[in-house]
Amino acid sequence: MQIWREEVFGPVLCVKTFSNEDEAIELANDTHYGLGAAVISNDPERCDRVAKAFRSGIVWVNCSQPCFCQAPWGGIKRSGFGRDLGEWGLENYLSVKQVTQYISDEPWGWYQPPSKL
Repeated sequence: MQIWREEVFGPVLCVKTFSNEDEAIELANDTHYGLGAAVISNDPERCDRVAKAFRSGIVWVNCSQPCFCQAPWGGIKRSGFGRDLGEWGLENYLSVKQVTQYISDEPWGWYQPPSKL
């Protein structure tokens, strides 16, 4: 169904049955979007496996949609790139530049030494 594979915002719940863990992961990842996903289980090892297997920018384990300003927020695939919030969000507004200055008076390779001003 289209609603299962698209990114829907609002008070909507999509429910689908599955036979095993692998099928659940396959169903969850069968979309062009990847903002958020959730896994609910009493088995911590299963939660860890499934969270790692989900192709999503955010995964909630035994909860749904808490937002912490220290944690990265953002999706993958058609749900965007980059991250907001935390130090990862700050990096989106920064640009890294390399500046190298040769400070010797000796020639370097085939370059002549810089003239003194």
